[in-house]
Amino acid sequence: MSKLDLSQFEKKIEVRNIRDEDIEQIMDLQNVCFPGMDPWKREHLESHLDIFPEGQFCVELDGEVIGSCSSLMVNFDEYDDQHTWDDITDEGYITNHDPEGYNLYGIEIMVHPDYRGMKIGRRLYEARKELAQQLNLKSIIIGGRIPNYSKYEDQMSPRTYVREVMNQNIYDPVLTFQIMNGFTVMRVNPNYLPDDQASSKYATLMEWNNVDYRPTTKRYFKTSYPVRITAIQYMMKNIESFEEFARQVEYYVDVASDYGSDFAVFPEIFTTQLMSIIDEKIPSKAVRKLSEYTEDYIELFTHLAVKYNVNIIGGSHFVEEDNHKVFNIAYLFRRDGTIEKQYKIHVTPNEKKWWGIQPGDTVKVFDTDCGRIAIQICYDIQFPELSRYAVDQGANIIFCPFCTDDRQGYLRVRYCAQARAVENQVYTVIAGTVGNLTQVENMDIQYAQSGIFTPSDFEFARDGIVGECHPNIETIVVGDVDLEVLRRQRKSGTVRQLRDRRRDLFEMNYKRLSTEIVTND
Repeated sequence: MSKLDLSQFEKKIEVRNIRDEDIEQIMDLQNVCFPGMDPWKREHLESHLDIFPEGQFCVELDGEVIGSCSSLMVNFDEYDDQHTWDDITDEGYITNHDPEGYNLYGIEIMVHPDYRGMKIGRRLYEARKELAQQLNLKSIIIGGRIPNYSKYEDQMSPRTYVREVMNQNIYDPVLTFQIMNGFTVMRVNPNYLPDDQASSKYATLMEWNNVDYRPTTKRYFKTSYPVRITAIQYMMKNIESFEEFARQVEYYVDVASDYGSDFAVFPEIFTTQLMSIIDEKIPSKAVRKLSEYTEDYIELFTHLAVKYNVNIIGGSHFVEEDNHKVFNIAYLFRRDGTIEKQYKIHVTPNEKKWWGIQPGDTVKVFDTDCGRIAIQICYDIQFPELSRYAVDQGANIIFCPFCTDDRQGYLRVRYCAQARAVENQVYTVIAGTVGNLTQVENMDIQYAQSGIFTPSDFEFARDGIVGECHPNIETIVVGDVDLEVLRRQRKSGTVRQLRDRRRDLFEMNYKRLSTEIVTND
């Protein structure tokens, strides 16, 4: 008898984390598993992978995805006992995922009907349990369907039905399975999934406790997470040297440090002050000579950020790059010595006409030791899509360095910054230039009133203003914003703009614009 080729009998089955290339198969799988219910949209699954990739699992058999499950982390004590699926998942996008949460919340599990009976669901539950143990979470909580209840609805209440299933007098394909996998019933929630007619919209809230959970002092309920910000209303005046510019800049960083600030924010293109020492009257040529100071500028601000232990938003600076194009770039100088940059996306007609400034095409969100932030240079704050993206990626503060010549221009920046704060439940900070440069073409006059703004709700200042400068004088404004108050307000505020968006009606679609989250590893 010839030796058997065992490979022809092998089947490769694997439990692994979901990847981008699995999304189409998972959407098809849901249509098969839950006919008549609203399926995932691509943007839902992309959001899961972006926010909590380690919590998304699938089972692959010979290259085909035959089962999957999704989850997020929450601090379950912060949710109402009668929450719905939309409440706990932010309508399926899990943007409420809390990396400091105590509980893993399972929001969906499905197995292709052709492969039921192969313990696929159990494999997925085991993957969740292993994850909960790895992350040292207290428990796994799920809102489970009871799809056979509609057959008994005219005979008994949902509570009686659940009790009968627990006593094994009735079989329910979901509830029975969950009980067999070690989950205990906590309560029955009505209107959990409005489109789940088989369960008559009810669900059982169930919990599996991690017996290996170890309480740790690394996680605690924060009552406050203050971040102190100094916005610098910078005076544009003629100078004689780069050293004079550096002394003026260091003075303000020193002041911000003396106040214990976490961030010091300079205005847009305040480095054009250096044009007063450049012997060039043609603006398009002067701006390229200004770019020659880029290395000196970066060295100065990197040194100051480390020396004074302050994260610095270095206003913005005109930079000529290898392709001979000039860009308006805002730099983030972290106090650990690392540097990031954000190109201005929307260039004003004036910048194009006089200086030939080119637009950037990437929106960035930066990690800092005070949470995630974004930088939007002047005109960019007037385009709400940029702020919405930044907040969706976790930004809590949006810094807006600006430079405007009159009150109308300033008010466009201010009103839009306050609008962004309200509609995105985020803090915004504007810092502008005042004074004038009498020897520099196209830098005629300046108008500014720098400020720090909040959402509009009871948790914040009555007028949504942490603090603001007097207009048109050289000064600063210092204020504290509280990230913990912001986090709570996003969950339980009078209004919740982020959670109440009608994603079923509209969405953002970036075409040529690229997006990026910059971590500080």
